[in-house]
Amino acid sequence: MNGLDSVLILLAASVVVVAVFRRLSLPPIIGYLVVGMAIGPSALGLLENTHSTQLLAEFGVVFLLFTIGLEFSFPQLNAMRWAVMVLGASQVMVCLLAFGGVVWWLTGSPEIALVLGGALALSSTAIVTKQLTEQLEIHTRHGRRAVGVLLFQDLAVVPLLIAIPILAGNASQSLGTELGLALIKGIVVFSVMVWIGRKALRPIFHEVASARSNELFTLTVLLIAIAAAWATHLAGLSLALGAFLAGIMLGETEYRHQIEADIRPFRDVLLGLFFITVGMVIELPVLLVNLHWVALIAVGMMSFKAAVVYLIARRADNPQDASRSAMILANGGEFGFALIALAIGADLMNRETSQLVLPAIVLSMIAAPIIIRHNEALSAKWAGANPTAARSDNATGDVTRVAEPLNNHVILCGYGRTGQNVGRFLNEEGLAYVALDLDPTRVQEARSAGEPVTFGDCERREVLAAAGLARARMVVLSFDDPAATIKVLEHTRAERPDIPVLARTRDDRWIERFQEAGATAVIPEVLEASLMLASHVLALLEVPMARVFRYVRNVRGDRYRLLREYFHGAERVDMENAGRFREQLHAVTLTDNARGINQRIADLNLNDSGVVVTAVRRGGIRGPQPEPNTLLRDGDVLVLYGSPEALEHAEHLLLGGGER
Repeated sequence: MNGLDSVLILLAASVVVVAVFRRLSLPPIIGYLVVGMAIGPSALGLLENTHSTQLLAEFGVVFLLFTIGLEFSFPQLNAMRWAVMVLGASQVMVCLLAFGGVVWWLTGSPEIALVLGGALALSSTAIVTKQLTEQLEIHTRHGRRAVGVLLFQDLAVVPLLIAIPILAGNASQSLGTELGLALIKGIVVFSVMVWIGRKALRPIFHEVASARSNELFTLTVLLIAIAAAWATHLAGLSLALGAFLAGIMLGETEYRHQIEADIRPFRDVLLGLFFITVGMVIELPVLLVNLHWVALIAVGMMSFKAAVVYLIARRADNPQDASRSAMILANGGEFGFALIALAIGADLMNRETSQLVLPAIVLSMIAAPIIIRHNEALSAKWAGANPTAARSDNATGDVTRVAEPLNNHVILCGYGRTGQNVGRFLNEEGLAYVALDLDPTRVQEARSAGEPVTFGDCERREVLAAAGLARARMVVLSFDDPAATIKVLEHTRAERPDIPVLARTRDDRWIERFQEAGATAVIPEVLEASLMLASHVLALLEVPMARVFRYVRNVRGDRYRLLREYFHGAERVDMENAGRFREQLHAVTLTDNARGINQRIADLNLNDSGVVVTAVRRGGIRGPQPEPNTLLRDGDVLVLYGSPEALEHAEHLLLGGGER
């Protein structure tokens, strides 16, 4: 089988399996592992684990470490020092020693014990952070504890990445000497990269950014990431270590978020290939024969890790928070795969040794989203508490204390820039309000400044009730999160059908949906900015202000219809955005033998396809809102409004394709 055949099989299998796993709300990582197991040598045998495939997969780990380095923050490390340095360090050391001790006893190899002990001690950063963010728990107490432990685990990978190539080497010097030399090399490389980062990287990116070229910016990021990996490789250290250090350096620049966005496609594709190669290592016949042992290892690993985290976290947290942190961190992680794959590639251990551990980690990662999703109810049973009462106490205690003295007040949901500006105007008028926000740092700073802000999830009915919804005068939703906005609207209307509710949205996609959910008014900030700019333009052109105000009033009264129709052009489409296929304008010219020539607009039944003819241009004259009986002629340009699919169908009808 040639290289092109292998690539086609790999891509086809990945597309199908990952699409299925997305539909099942399972991590794509598991889908890639399934692809590797299915098409690998032990199953269908469609793909060989070649050196070139392994090299590409190793670059996946390189880019993963690079993005983790970008997200690494020394201030964050300091702010979460107990979770990182106490809880995280204790969890990793205890689990590494316990798991490693068992492996050493079974295999007699301290090298394999270090690799497998480290692999089993780590949790999945990707799964945990994604699931907690979706559940709005990333800034809760147990969420911050979990993130702190994950941060230490990411740091703990670095010495393991340094140690594995040394343990696999055949050096004449002692292991202690080799590790000492590696440590010195690491310090030297880190110092050099810090110096380069401070002296060179920022000026370089200033120059690159001033060129305003996306291609040049992306190429520069790739060059720096791979060059750093190459530098540590030359020093006898791992490729991933250099990428991690480069990420830390670039994470200190103002281009951090842009770099992360540009590098993400490369990371995701190459990391997917890495997980496929890991799946190819798993031998299905061996897995099926030893499935009971795999399940036992997975359950034992998760139970022990959860117990360790719980016992350490109980020193600072209540039983329920400690148990929630424990369950969130019980799973295995992607770095476990990386360590095992690196050890196999370095001939430190053979594939047979990993056959029980790799599937066990996979099994724990499959269970992780389900456990994290229900961590509240499970932890309540573990701690012997009432789930509803515990949730209510945790969610509403502080909110009730802040809102209890208030009456006939405004509830501000979200206290970002928009919410704070609304609060300032309310303060100027002496109007009482309480603000709910999920950013603990923002809440703490605002509370210190004497503002009536509290940490609270306004999506929860009990939090809204604690904020005084029953006696409030108005609710303002200042955040830009459509799903959360709809949920808040539904809860508010169920309790207070009479209260005015103002909702914010970035553009026009959600206006009707928010109004259907009960919003009194929806403020689309992009359209309002357009309206204000147009008003100033007309005013400076000496158009009478009465006419300008009438234009503004008419546009708002017509739900911004005039401003919502525009030509999208070649702007980038975000495939993860639910509104990616929103309505737009599109011009179609009737020439030659187009089917629409000599027909009336009404006869074409374009409205049935969800398309509106907003204008017809004929002979250089534009006629807005044409009548349905308008007869179309050769050379007419029709301005259509609809979704991309509907516009494509309408163009097909107009130009002669007939019904499809």
